[in-house]
Amino acid sequence: MDLETLQSLHWGIMAPEFIILGVAALLSVLDLFMPNKMDRKIFGWISFAAILAAIASLAGMVDTPVASILDDTFRLDAFAKAFKFILLGGSALVMLLAISYEPKEGLKEARGEFFYLFLTALLGAMMMSSSGDLITLFVGLELLSISSYILAGIRKNHLQSNESAMKYVINGGISTAITLFGMSYVYGLTGTTNLKGITDQLSGLADPQHAYLLGLSFLMILVGLSFKVAIAPFHMWAPDVYQGAPTPVTAFLSVVSKTAGFVLIIRVLLSVFGVTPSKGAGTMPILLHMQDYLIVIAGVTMVIGNVIALRQTNIKRMFAYSSIAHAGYILVAFASLSIIMFDAIWYYLVAYLFMNLGAFAVIQMMSEKEGTEEISGFAGLYKRSPVLAVVMAIFILSLAGFPGTAGFIGKLNIFIDAFVSKNTHYIVASIMIATTVVSYFYYFGILTQMFFRPAKNETKIKIPGTILIVLVICVAATIILGIMPNTALNYLHNHTNEFQDFLQ
Repeated sequence: MDLETLQSLHWGIMAPEFIILGVAALLSVLDLFMPNKMDRKIFGWISFAAILAAIASLAGMVDTPVASILDDTFRLDAFAKAFKFILLGGSALVMLLAISYEPKEGLKEARGEFFYLFLTALLGAMMMSSSGDLITLFVGLELLSISSYILAGIRKNHLQSNESAMKYVINGGISTAITLFGMSYVYGLTGTTNLKGITDQLSGLADPQHAYLLGLSFLMILVGLSFKVAIAPFHMWAPDVYQGAPTPVTAFLSVVSKTAGFVLIIRVLLSVFGVTPSKGAGTMPILLHMQDYLIVIAGVTMVIGNVIALRQTNIKRMFAYSSIAHAGYILVAFASLSIIMFDAIWYYLVAYLFMNLGAFAVIQMMSEKEGTEEISGFAGLYKRSPVLAVVMAIFILSLAGFPGTAGFIGKLNIFIDAFVSKNTHYIVASIMIATTVVSYFYYFGILTQMFFRPAKNETKIKIPGTILIVLVICVAATIILGIMPNTALNYLHNHTNEFQDFLQ
C-alpha cells in the first residue's frame, strides 16, 4: 500500500483509538523522565481527560454512516459505537476509582505504569469492538489480556496479587491457545481471515467433513471465549483474580473486560457460525444446532455463580461469583437468538456497568478505611455514613433485580428475550428466576451488615471527591434507567437497520 493510498483512507473513524493510543504513549515516555519523587496521580487525570475526549469524538460520529478502512479490518458501525460507549464510559469511572486508590502496600513504585497499561487494555477492547477480521480481533484481545495480566499483579510485593496474576496468565494463555486453534480451522476452511469473506465462503459450504471441522472450531472458540468472560465451567480463575487484584482492576475486569469478551462472542459466533451452509452441510447454521448446548451452559453458569456466592465472606470474591452469574444471564440473551437479542445484551451491560462500578466504589473505600475486604467490615455502615449505606443499598437492589432499578429492566428484557425467540426456552427462564431469588440471600447479607449490625467503631466516613463523582453518576443512572429505560434503548432503536446488517 503506497503513501497516497494511506492518505486517502478515512482515518477519522479511528479518532477515539488514536486519542487513547497517543496518550498512553505520552504517559509511558513521561514516566521515564519524571523524578521518582513526583506523584503520578496526574497521569490519572490526563488519562481521564483522554477517555472523555475519546467519548466526545465517538459521540460526534454517532450519525456517521457505516465505514471501514484497511480492507475492512476496522469497521465503524452501530454495533461498534454502541459497545464503545460502554467501554469508554466504564473506563472513565474506573479511572476515577484508580485516581483515589491508596492501598496500604505495593503500588507506589508502579503508579505510573498503572495508568498507561490501563489505557492500552482499553485500546485493545475498543479494537475488538470495531474489528472486521480475525487477526485484528485477536490482536485486540491479546492487547487487552496482556495489559490485564500485568494490572492484576501490579502490587509486586503483595502475595495475593502475585497469585492472582499467575493464575490469570496461565488460564488466559490456555484460553488464547484454544481460541486461536479454533480460528485456524476457520481460516483453513475459507482461506481468509476477513469476517465478510468468511461469511461468503461458508455460505457455500457443501462438504459434510468440512461442516464437522467447522463444528469443532465452534467448540474450541466457544471454550476459549468462555474463559475470557468467566462462563462455567471455565470460571475457576475469576474468584482468585478478583480477590487478589487491586480494586480498580477488579472493577475493570468485571465490567470493561467482560463487555469486550461478549463483543468478541457476538462478532465471531454470529458472523462465522450464524451462516446457513448449503444443503450438503445441513439446513441450519451451526450456531442454531448448538443453541441447546449454549442454553445448558447459561443455566449451569447461573446456578454455579449464585449458589457458590452464598458461602463467600470476602466481598470481592462474592462479587466475582456474582459476576459469573451475570455472565450467565447475558448468555441466556445470546443463546436465545431472538430479534431483541442486541437490545437485551446491550441494555444489560449498560445497567451492569453503573450498578457494579458503583458497588465497587463503595467496596474500595470501605476496604481502605477498615483494612479488610470481609463482608463484616460493612457492619454498622448506616450509622457511620447513612448516605453511603443508602447508595450501596440501591446498587445491591439493582444487582438483585428489584423493580424500579436498571437491573430489574435488564433482567426483564432477558426474560422476555427467552420467550420471543423461535423456540421458547421455559426451563432456562425458570432457572433464571430461581437463581435470581437465590441471589437475594447473599446480596441481602450485605444489607443486613450495613443496617442491622453494630459498628465496630463510630468514626464518621468522609467520601473522597472522585469516589463521590462515581457514586452520583452511578446512582443517577441506575435509577433513571430503571424508571425510563428508553433513554438507553432509543439509540438502538434509531439504528435498527445497522444492527440487523452489522455483519454484512
